[in-house]
Amino acid sequence: MAFQRASATMIAVWIVVLMVLSKGLSSSGVVSDNSTIPAFVNIGVLYSFNTSVGRMVKTAVQAAVDDVNFDQSILASTKLKASLQEDTKYRGFLSIAEDFVNYFGWREVIAVYGDDDHGRNGIGALGDKLAERRCKISFKAPMTPETTREEITDVLVQVALAESRVIVLHTSTAWGPKVLSVAKSLGMMENGYVWITTTFLSTWLDIGSPLSSDATDDMQGVITLRMYIPDSERKRWFFSRWKNLTTGKTANGSQGLSTYGIFAYDTVYALAHALDAFFKQGNQITFSRDPKLSQLRGDNMHLDAVKIFNEGKLLRKYIYEVNMTGVSGLFKYTSDGNLVNPAYEIINVIGTGTRRVGYWSNYTGLSIVPPEALYSKPPNRSSASQKLLPVLWPGETTHRPRGWVFPNNGRMLKIGVPKRVSYREFVSQVQGTDMFKGFCIDVFLSAVNLLPYAVPYKFVSYGDGDSNPSNTELVRLITAGVFDAAVGDITITTERTKMVDFTQPYIESGLVVVASVKKTDSNAWAFLTPFTPMMWTVTAVFFLLVGAVVWILEHRLNDDFRGPPKQQMVTILW
Repeated sequence: MAFQRASATMIAVWIVVLMVLSKGLSSSGVVSDNSTIPAFVNIGVLYSFNTSVGRMVKTAVQAAVDDVNFDQSILASTKLKASLQEDTKYRGFLSIAEDFVNYFGWREVIAVYGDDDHGRNGIGALGDKLAERRCKISFKAPMTPETTREEITDVLVQVALAESRVIVLHTSTAWGPKVLSVAKSLGMMENGYVWITTTFLSTWLDIGSPLSSDATDDMQGVITLRMYIPDSERKRWFFSRWKNLTTGKTANGSQGLSTYGIFAYDTVYALAHALDAFFKQGNQITFSRDPKLSQLRGDNMHLDAVKIFNEGKLLRKYIYEVNMTGVSGLFKYTSDGNLVNPAYEIINVIGTGTRRVGYWSNYTGLSIVPPEALYSKPPNRSSASQKLLPVLWPGETTHRPRGWVFPNNGRMLKIGVPKRVSYREFVSQVQGTDMFKGFCIDVFLSAVNLLPYAVPYKFVSYGDGDSNPSNTELVRLITAGVFDAAVGDITITTERTKMVDFTQPYIESGLVVVASVKKTDSNAWAFLTPFTPMMWTVTAVFFLLVGAVVWILEHRLNDDFRGPPKQQMVTILW
């Protein structure tokens, strides 16, 4: 999402090209001969130069203009002149928060942003992308660009009352760090919180590098993003030159450089290449008046003086055809108007510096391998291929935050719980409290803790405690709106399923035999307990009967079973 139409408007973001003069079309133009190529072309640079980022961009643009004018292979007979115009409505584009939120399995986020076109449009785009993955922005907290510390405090207090603990901060370097400072003072940088910022923070860190511990204490564990620029000899050369360009301009000796400055430099070069191709095809820069605006002559706004750049669409075509290798790497547009192979670094603020935990690109998604190493392989955006290195979250923990807490301002669900007098192992009320315990309660709490979002609830007892309440009546009260749900050993019957929905059974008895249990004392003669008088009598009769049968069978053949009657009786008993 980061590069959604962003690359297509790279020129518009960095430099608004105002073609001011051409041959014979400007009072300030210098034309040496009758050729169609002008001696110089003015370009307007629209940016907020009163910020730290703006000052960096200004230096980068001026350096690029000087280099283009010195390079005879581009616009050999034409020089560029940059006109710097202040823009207080600083614009940029949103980060890849939606790829990141989905990776960690969160479902709701809070958006803190500047209440201007830049902030509202960015958060609107984020909301659309989150919706595609069944996520959402649960709370929006806009702030005016001129916000004070007191106003920031008021907004963040409302954020702290919400259930989500995943906060996306989309603002500028001017007051973004101040939001994090206030959040730290409110205890919102502790364990359980997740802060994801757009590229303003990585830019602020790069420009101010090296930073003191005091400067980074307010943002420990924060995740931010930086436009990824592959390492190259040209990149190393530019960083070395940057130090020479900015030495002595800050208290630290030289001004820091972020990727914004690098892209600003490459944008000037891209425009120069486009103009070079434009002029080599024999095209001219011409202007005409809009007849509709001419009718407004005499108006205080003097709109009748506005002219139209006739070859604007043609120049845009040449811009999209630029194919060069700049400081940022390959600078080329795809057929749909996006930069080829865009990518980001995912940065984790730790200590007085940062640690890269992965990369993101349109081609590969999240990975721990540099994107250029994967471009030769087939694209793989499956969930199993998405990887990041361990993140140190706020509160100095590596355990993934749950992302939500029970809110202080939400409506609680009323959960009916039967107040039983039997089978209290399943559910029972703790004596003298409003709390409940038992197997059913344990199952309910375990299920709630597995949810990726908060479910505020309270248990409400049902029954007088002297007899078991009717489960059917408890179910009916849910349909009547007295309860929102019920927890307990409630048997699923046909009648009840017509009134409410049940969860999947977590206890199943099957076929059983029910028998009464009589408590008896155990002793050494306990084995005689089953022998009732009737059983003793039956045993004795069978004892004599068996002996008599044996005597009948053995009497005629066995001498031991013969003799006096007394002897034969003893033999039978034996």
